[in-house]
Amino acid sequence: MSARTKRNVLGVLVDATDYATATDAVVTAAHERRPLALTALAVHGVMTGVLDPAHNARLNSFDVVTPDGQPVRWALNLLHHTGLSDRVYGPTLTLHVLSRFADEGLPVYLYGSTEETLARLIPALERMFPALKIAGVEPSKFRAVQPGEDAEIADRIRSSGARLVLVGLGCPRQEVFAYAMRPLLDMPLMAVGAAFDYHAGLLRQPPPWMQRAGLEWFWRLGLEPKRLWRRYVILNPAYLSRLAAQKIGLWKARPPAPATERPATFSV
Repeated sequence: MSARTKRNVLGVLVDATDYATATDAVVTAAHERRPLALTALAVHGVMTGVLDPAHNARLNSFDVVTPDGQPVRWALNLLHHTGLSDRVYGPTLTLHVLSRFADEGLPVYLYGSTEETLARLIPALERMFPALKIAGVEPSKFRAVQPGEDAEIADRIRSSGARLVLVGLGCPRQEVFAYAMRPLLDMPLMAVGAAFDYHAGLLRQPPPWMQRAGLEWFWRLGLEPKRLWRRYVILNPAYLSRLAAQKIGLWKARPPAPATERPATFSV
């Protein structure tokens, strides 16, 4: 991705891209042994940046930010006339990337989630991609990083021979982790959200018509109402109202400059 593909959605810079282009960016960075940070943002991810200027600056430093949710794709088309015909959904993008990595013999490292989820995820991925090389697996510790621990994590990842790190820590923890670890690794990091749970068979995908209609949030709310109701009941209307204000010029959503300093602490 480049500055030419970045578009302002409520002050968060989102790439007007597709699956093929985003996949190529990850694979190319892996072959060239250079860092790259990618995340896929739905409404919740965008609003997390809107409500937290420091996190917004982190998001705007990412190399690739894909429109994970249909409402984010619609915003790109509404505000910037990008003509995108499809979103770039994190769990699906993960499969596109893993297919290429399996074909090209590039090992991957799985970071985050729980031991139980990873135990189900690994055989599921191996069934889908028999040639896939999983260089290492590390569940989340669900706590703040300790002094020097980030360097130890980076050493473990590098010594595994991995050429990609999939980060499944949930939003916004995974974006903070990817941003903080990017300077320590010579490979791409992908913040993949609920992809671990989906591909491990722990979460059911909504029907295709709900995904096309942008109603995935409604499906998720039905599955996890106690955990997600605040996210959708409060943030969805706030997103729509701000989007309307940006469209008609009542609100100037100025993107903050990309962050340049690593966070003093983050979750691992």
